[in-house]
Amino acid sequence: MMGVVWMVSGCTVGPDFVKPEVVKASRWKRADKVSDAAVPDEWWKLYRDADLNALVAKALSENQDIKAAQARVETARALAGVARADRLPQLSGQGGAVAERLSESNFAGNLPPGVPLPELSRDRYNLGLNLSYEADLWGRVKRKEEGAKARAEAEVNQLSAQRLLVAAEVVRIYFRAAALDREETVLVQTVASREESKTLQQSRLEGGLSTEIDVARARTEVELARNDLELVKRQRGAFEHALAVLCGDVPSDFSLAKRGEKLVSPPKVPAGMPSSLMQRRPDLRAAEETLRAANADVGAAMADFYPAFSLTGSAGVESIGATDFINWRNRALSLGPSVTVPIFQGGRLKGNLAAARSRFDESLATYRQLWITALGEVEDAMLDAQALERQRRAVSAALDAAVETRKLAQMRYDKGLASYFEVVDADRTVLTTKILLARIDGERLGASVQMLRALGGGWSGSK
Repeated sequence: MMGVVWMVSGCTVGPDFVKPEVVKASRWKRADKVSDAAVPDEWWKLYRDADLNALVAKALSENQDIKAAQARVETARALAGVARADRLPQLSGQGGAVAERLSESNFAGNLPPGVPLPELSRDRYNLGLNLSYEADLWGRVKRKEEGAKARAEAEVNQLSAQRLLVAAEVVRIYFRAAALDREETVLVQTVASREESKTLQQSRLEGGLSTEIDVARARTEVELARNDLELVKRQRGAFEHALAVLCGDVPSDFSLAKRGEKLVSPPKVPAGMPSSLMQRRPDLRAAEETLRAANADVGAAMADFYPAFSLTGSAGVESIGATDFINWRNRALSLGPSVTVPIFQGGRLKGNLAAARSRFDESLATYRQLWITALGEVEDAMLDAQALERQRRAVSAALDAAVETRKLAQMRYDKGLASYFEVVDADRTVLTTKILLARIDGERLGASVQMLRALGGGWSGSK
């Protein structure tokens, strides 16, 4: 019997995993030239900002979502070890001491007439080893181990994806706050300039060279600029709090130093070929491992339809009384195979198999959709980067023209050739254009961050 068991062992039912086909993309829609140059793992250092590097390092070390993902990795690895243990023989020790008394009436009823009763009170002792081993003839245990290992690998890649997400969010918010710092600088200068203009209009009114309407307009422009300034400060404070949360800090104890007026330029990001996304993006690799685990579950469910062969045994000593407990004549031994054949399960096995196949189909659809979404995210980032670069050129030219218009309007007003309204209107245009330029510069940096995140950020595994 055991010879047959070992001869047929190694047969594994169920489908072996094959990497599924996905929608092919040979090129990017908005990139004529691409490079497969590797994106560095610490991609945020491309921006050459020491303060940013320190913030990202702190977030990767202290962010609680990352810590939770790390714990999930350890859990999955431990469960993979549990599944691996099922393929090995299980050996356990057992011992016991029991004081018992037999029923006199029950015992006497089973004795022939005239036979005296033995001692009814006694102590029973046993000590031994128990052995059990399932011969994995159909690969059920192997498939379960395969699934557990795949789930552990999926969690490793999910950890990398979480680290990438946190790093990208820190960089994005950091540059958004820096753009707001630039807006604040523009607005502070604007408030000061409009205060001077209001004072000048008040002096002109007192000298009979202006009207109360011009003074009221000047005062209105001052207060509108102050309103815009407070709005920017409020938005900047919210971003500072968001950074604190990402870095695992209490917002009240966290502060972000204000940046200068000038923002860094976005780095050049190699897009690579579309097919390389599968190796770059950890979420895609995690989805592939999840699909592999679902495929293994199908095999395990199929193996449940087949007989299960086991080898069980025990060896030790048993005795009544402790005086000669450890004695060769008290040895006890049992060893032999057993088989369990599923005959009627009320549809349980068919249901489990159908559910496993449906979960595989779900994982496959999720995998393919994630791949298409990843391609779309890269295309979106390319579109944003190119469009924002063109926008910046246009707004920069518009700012030069607005400043010139403001100068000409002031000259015409000083000569009495134009109303103060023209000066106010020109001043508003300059302010609006300066703030728009600051926002576009911030959005360009954000687009570069999105590109790096969409490409997988260079992550090659857990750190």
